[in-house]
Amino acid sequence: MTGRVCIVGSGPAGLYAADALARKGEGLRIDVLDRLPTPFGLVRAGVAPDHQGTKAIVRQFDRTLSRPGVRFLGNVGVGRDVSLEDLRRAYDAVILATGAPEDRRLGIPGEDRPGVYGSGAFVGWYNGHPDHADLTPRLPGPAVAVIGHGNVALDIARVLAKTPAEMAAGDLGALAAAAIAAAPLTDIHLIGRRGPVEASFTPAELGELGTLERAAPVVDPADLPDAVGPLADESARPVKEKTLSILKDFAARPDAASAPVRIHLWFHRAPGAVLPGPDGGAGTLRLARTHMEDGRAVVTDETHDLAVGTVVSAIGYRATALDGAPLDEGRGLVANTDGAAAPGLFVVGWAKRGPSGVIPTNRSDSMAVAARVLAWLADHGPGHPGPDALDALLADRGVRPVSLEDWRRIDAAEVARGAAIGRPREKFTTIPEMLAVVEGMPAARRERASES
Repeated sequence: MTGRVCIVGSGPAGLYAADALARKGEGLRIDVLDRLPTPFGLVRAGVAPDHQGTKAIVRQFDRTLSRPGVRFLGNVGVGRDVSLEDLRRAYDAVILATGAPEDRRLGIPGEDRPGVYGSGAFVGWYNGHPDHADLTPRLPGPAVAVIGHGNVALDIARVLAKTPAEMAAGDLGALAAAAIAAAPLTDIHLIGRRGPVEASFTPAELGELGTLERAAPVVDPADLPDAVGPLADESARPVKEKTLSILKDFAARPDAASAPVRIHLWFHRAPGAVLPGPDGGAGTLRLARTHMEDGRAVVTDETHDLAVGTVVSAIGYRATALDGAPLDEGRGLVANTDGAAAPGLFVVGWAKRGPSGVIPTNRSDSMAVAARVLAWLADHGPGHPGPDALDALLADRGVRPVSLEDWRRIDAAEVARGAAIGRPREKFTTIPEMLAVVEGMPAARRERASES
């Protein structure tokens, strides 16, 4: 089969789609674009820095980008350097794999105070994402609140709670590591609107909280049911029972309350307001008790306050609006029907279904959409100029894409920086630094050249 396909986004969803297309569509030319010079999306910038085993999947994705007919073009932003309409004119099919990069808002008074952050920004900060590298979050201590009971919330709590020695084997950036180590934290509050059975974190992630060197999980036994009870989806029972067992083990630990750092798991609490401290920033988080009705958390009039200097909201994400790809505003994703957004325009991953699942969840999803793309190409045939048209357009606009070999130079430089301080890598956190490696010039000179 011949044809020319452009995939916008080089995270797991986009690269699983590229792999499926390359395997089944022999003869296809597939361009994978990313607005950053670096590929791999949330594997690089979202997976916790102490989960190096999870990050190892990039080796598989690197093989995908190395396949014949597949090309990586980094530092090419859709909406910045090219439009979606440009791509649709150039390619037989376009796949959006742009994820859901915007934090969902809490919708409560005080959430715009200094010291209140979305998890996308906070995680991006400690993972060295260029969009958030200069966040410098307020961590005055002694308490932090993390709102949400998913794996992202657990990641944030764990990264904040671990000692520098525990984090040494990961790729936490040097600046973030220093800021976290200097923060005088004694209490981390993980807050969920629903109960233990409804929490969405996985047992493996939850269990890690019980293995930390200086931190211990604190659970009120009164918050835990005796058993899981009826479930709408009985296939989830083994996971829910394991989660409840872990929480009961945490609740039974006699010395948890005296640990140097305590990770409190609060259930049936909803955030109501962030009240100011003396400097106007976050000082108190007001919580309301909830109870479950028909699977929903219903807020009551019973409230209590937590003194916290930092609040991180980990309640989910939304896709970003892109001209030519309307959003389903209610769901926060690109409007689509089973991955088809418009004739010749498709969508995969979180931009398609919302921010759910783990990295491998994207594989079956992307394979299904790739099959739809192949069917589209079979019915409509090739007829667009593809990569040649994009190359001419970028050259005319003075845009120099970062190639796969360019990325490998950046990668090697980061690994060398990390080796010098005993870590797997030390990331470059600005695009000029990355491009300086590609072009073989000092970062400061590269930045001056980019401004001229």
